[in-house]
Amino acid sequence: MPKLLQKRWYGYQTVWVFMLELLLVIFVSYYNWILGLVSLCLVGGLAYVMLQAERRFRKELVKYVTDLTYRIKRVEGEAVSRLPFGLLLYGEDRTVEWHNRFVLGMFGRGSVVGVSLSELLPPLPQLVHDKKDHGSGRSLVEVIVNERYYELTIDADERMIYIHDMTELAVLRERYENEKVALGIVMLDNLDEAAQGMDDQQRTALIARVATAITDWAKHYRLYLRRLSSERYLMIMNQKSLGQLEQSRFVILDEVREMTADLKVPMTLSIGLAFGTESLSELGELAQSSLDMALGRGGDQAAVKAGQRMSFYGGKTGAVEKRTRVRARVIAHALRDLMQESDRVIIMGHRVPDFDVIGSSIGVLKAADMYNVEAHIVLDGPNPGIARLLDRIEQEDALLRRFVTPEQALSMMTPNTLLILVDTHKPSLTMEPRLVSAAKRVVVVDHHRRGEEFINDAVLVYLEPYASSAAELVTELLQYIHEKVELSPLEATALLAGITVDTKHFALHTGSRTFEAAAFLRRMGADTVTVQRLLKEDLQEYIAKADIIKHARIIYSHIALAVTEPNRKIPQMLIAQVADTLLNMTNVLASFVISERPDGLIGISARSLGSMNVQVVMERLGGGGHLTNAAAQLEGTQAEAEKRLLEVLEQIDKEEGLFE
Repeated sequence: MPKLLQKRWYGYQTVWVFMLELLLVIFVSYYNWILGLVSLCLVGGLAYVMLQAERRFRKELVKYVTDLTYRIKRVEGEAVSRLPFGLLLYGEDRTVEWHNRFVLGMFGRGSVVGVSLSELLPPLPQLVHDKKDHGSGRSLVEVIVNERYYELTIDADERMIYIHDMTELAVLRERYENEKVALGIVMLDNLDEAAQGMDDQQRTALIARVATAITDWAKHYRLYLRRLSSERYLMIMNQKSLGQLEQSRFVILDEVREMTADLKVPMTLSIGLAFGTESLSELGELAQSSLDMALGRGGDQAAVKAGQRMSFYGGKTGAVEKRTRVRARVIAHALRDLMQESDRVIIMGHRVPDFDVIGSSIGVLKAADMYNVEAHIVLDGPNPGIARLLDRIEQEDALLRRFVTPEQALSMMTPNTLLILVDTHKPSLTMEPRLVSAAKRVVVVDHHRRGEEFINDAVLVYLEPYASSAAELVTELLQYIHEKVELSPLEATALLAGITVDTKHFALHTGSRTFEAAAFLRRMGADTVTVQRLLKEDLQEYIAKADIIKHARIIYSHIALAVTEPNRKIPQMLIAQVADTLLNMTNVLASFVISERPDGLIGISARSLGSMNVQVVMERLGGGGHLTNAAAQLEGTQAEAEKRLLEVLEQIDKEEGLFE
């Protein structure tokens, strides 16, 4: 109680008043003692009355304060209990010691005192003792309890949890995210090939059938669909509808392919979608980029661009071969002009080059020679896989001098140098990525399906997934890049060897243009016997392949999986050859071979006969390739690589099935 209340009655003013009264009593007694005695009695009585009044005041004050304290404590407890947010105290053993009524309503239980936090809120046991926010002892976490969203502020110092109901905010946030705009473009990617030989009436009927299927699909998923041309549609949707499309794995791809299966070339769709940005113009650019990605990967698939995430769906069929060579002629003329404008040309392929890289590089080198442009091929050291071809090249001094190391190529680079990449479009897979960074102008000639990593600022891109090899593409370009093309027998043989290897001796991934390119090379003097000699197998390699094959087992009824013995290093070329050999086994539709490579990485080679898209499998492991031919390189052990591969196969099998 404040001292000003307890000691107010004998303050200085009261003392002076009583002293004055006593002086007056003495003064009166001096003249009349009877009157002084009476005055003294009056002063004493007044002092007694004041003392009693002060006692009563103190008693009443104490009672008032006591009652007020009780009322405040009672209201305080009731107020804390009825707060619109939760309070929860827990002990050192992480069990609840006290909580207010809000917590009861949150969990729908009579009491949670003594209950473990791990039972009530599983995400919290580790957080309740963590020091967050630079030692403040507080951390934030969101949880869902009984379909409601709560934000928990954890004070680890006081072992207190503050609970706020954020359901309305979470619902609004979810609604905002779901209603974000997404744009998409649907394209009939092989209309000309599918309608080949049809008259106008049949072509119109075919387009109408496909348009009806696409329209019904759009209505089912509440998409706005606008037809831009006979083979292109614009889609506008929200993010929620896009999520439903992704869950359905874009069934329209299979529906259109199956409904046109009676045609020589079934109709296929390519879809590019994008969301995640506020600008509609940027969304449109991303949607077109996604469509280009889907087309670059062979079509018959959907590509979804969401921020940094790129997802692919479909892609169960191979790329359709283009019957016209108009694009090849246009690319050849553009490449000719770029060469003539350059001071020199640097040609480079992927790491661990194969016959396709060397053959196509020699073909591009020949094109530059025809216009007297200085050109060089980058080679990063000896390679056992192409040793026989390199031995033949060493016999040609003029050709041998055109091969340079990556360091020499870097020293040759100028702002006007043209870099031509063959058989790859990924900078990280090239022999020297620094060359790609240093080059001001880059040309890409590749036959692999386009991946997420790509040289976006290339001045010219010739990416045709239908082609068997980069050597096939270069052979076609040579026929249009100059009126009089003359190849030496070694140059023609190198190009033919590249085609032969990538087609497995013309058994897989071949089209009519593949044989036309081979026929042209044969006319130019390509020696098929020399090709066979270049591709001959070493006896020890054959024995090593047989040793790997004996470890193969069958999974999913039609997939051959071979994992080599630990600590045994095998070249990537041999791993790929084993995967090819396993495809020759009865009832094997796809094969995977896992082994440690000489560089310490774990190599995985994947092959299929077309009914399974091994490219999708390898992409999920960080690799890439074709529908029928793909690979990946992983860090770690063979057991870890095998485990990851099996997990990816299981995931794909659950999502859409492994086989078409």
